[in-house]
Amino acid sequence: MIRLQNIEKVYRTDTVETLALNSISLNVAKGEFLSIMGPSGCGKSTLLNIMGLLDAPTRGEVRIADSTPGYLSDKQLAHFRNKKIGFIFQSYHLINDLQVLDNVELPLLYRKSTARERKALATAALGKVGLSNRIKHFPSQLSGGQKQRVAIARAIVGQPEIILADEPTGNLDSAMGNEVMDILLHLNRQEGTTIVMVTHDEQIARKTHRLVRLFDGAQVQ
Repeated sequence: MIRLQNIEKVYRTDTVETLALNSISLNVAKGEFLSIMGPSGCGKSTLLNIMGLLDAPTRGEVRIADSTPGYLSDKQLAHFRNKKIGFIFQSYHLINDLQVLDNVELPLLYRKSTARERKALATAALGKVGLSNRIKHFPSQLSGGQKQRVAIARAIVGQPEIILADEPTGNLDSAMGNEVMDILLHLNRQEGTTIVMVTHDEQIARKTHRLVRLFDGAQVQ
């Protein structure tokens, strides 16, 4: 589902060159749940952003579902990303002025769908994460765990084949973190969604199929 070949990422300024990723080659199979761990600043989020086509490697090739999206135009790339990939972030990235249902509908605004279709899909996604009774609430009225479940609903509303999660349990206590993890495991096991998750939590990582460790931009396990 995801294939990275000899990925290198270099950030340059006028005076400094920083090697963020060094010669990363990694395959993620369809239906796999992969964890990425490593110390802060080791390149985990950079790697996830490259997988999600939010950033481009300095060198190397990224293939997603047998496509090489690096050759697409910006508009084509945005459409490809919207169709294939759902994103979950540690800090939720919800819009406070929008109700829960409207937040979840957002990815569908970039597709050719009616308001009725968007509402039906968003309502179904919120049902999957147990928030059917919160659709008219605003983010400020939700707990941290509920906000993250809204973020998961937003990630899955377009029925993507891949979910990329950057520290999805990082801002939650252990009980809420386990609830969020149970939802991700259900999506993976019951719906076959391919998931790549960055985490600092070894216990959470052990629940996934495979663990990759990074150190100073290189894969060490």
